[in-house]
Amino acid sequence: MYHKDGHDYVVVDGNARFWDGGPANQRNRYGEGYVNCLFDYHTHLSPPDRRWTLEEFERCAEDRMIHDLFEVGHADVAILQSTCLTDWFVNGFTTTAESGSLAERHPGRFLVNGRFDPRDGEAGLEELERLHERWQLQGVTLCTGEWKGNSKGWKLSDPWAYRYLEACRSLGIRNIHVYKGPTVYPMNRDAFDVADVDDAATAFPELRFVVEHVGLPRLDEFCWIATQEPNVYGGLALALPFLHTRPRYFAQIIGELLYWLGEDRLLFGSDYAIWQPGWLVERFVDFQIPEDMQGEYGVLTPAAKQKILGLNAALLYDLKDLFDR
Repeated sequence: MYHKDGHDYVVVDGNARFWDGGPANQRNRYGEGYVNCLFDYHTHLSPPDRRWTLEEFERCAEDRMIHDLFEVGHADVAILQSTCLTDWFVNGFTTTAESGSLAERHPGRFLVNGRFDPRDGEAGLEELERLHERWQLQGVTLCTGEWKGNSKGWKLSDPWAYRYLEACRSLGIRNIHVYKGPTVYPMNRDAFDVADVDDAATAFPELRFVVEHVGLPRLDEFCWIATQEPNVYGGLALALPFLHTRPRYFAQIIGELLYWLGEDRLLFGSDYAIWQPGWLVERFVDFQIPEDMQGEYGVLTPAAKQKILGLNAALLYDLKDLFDR
């Protein structure tokens, strides 16, 4: 929890990963290029005193992660997302099994999200059921830009994707986190298009689709979709670091999101270990939309910040005890 100016802020980090992108786990040049691309984001959007060396960045150290998230990062709970990328990493970049083991070693600190890839067919459906039974999944993480053999992406509107979403609905896995942000090397730009979110959200109103990175750089298109689909949410991972480098650009992003979606459908996420949550939380609490932009966007109130930093995610993941803190 974070305290500032008489206000308490429960913090749920909605986007964290426990990854291994080190050279020994890199299968090929694409794995190396992927890690280097993430590192470029880290370097260019982090304050100088929050930057790591490439060697520090490549592989999450467990003790450092606990320190960064909970000891100095203000987080009460973090949601661990899975991105396997097994075409590029020998043992996967970040897997549900590794995330689950971490969560077991630190009870009460983490929620574990699973993942699926509709290109895995029937075997993948069985694996999703197994993951759910093992980890009591409340959510899954989807990367529509992930490569698999000759395929360089998939869509939520694909017939097999519907099969998996139907399975999620049957199993009670309601939170569907979808990575829809800027192109990350070597993924293809078109694989991150947000249009398929519209299709899936209409077809599965019982599910909640959290669009990570709020669709950037397709913010306008995302906002129009989310306006008509009340089960679409915006994950602020990647958008928040612009508090450091481009605060007026961030004001535009958050202003548009508040106008179209409102304060109840936005979720804080650090995208750890690309960025650490501590400085993001502190700068977000201190942030205010500039006066010359308030006529269009209004102000960002402490109540709105409380919802975005943790209370909205606590509702989605049934973290009732956080409301009593």
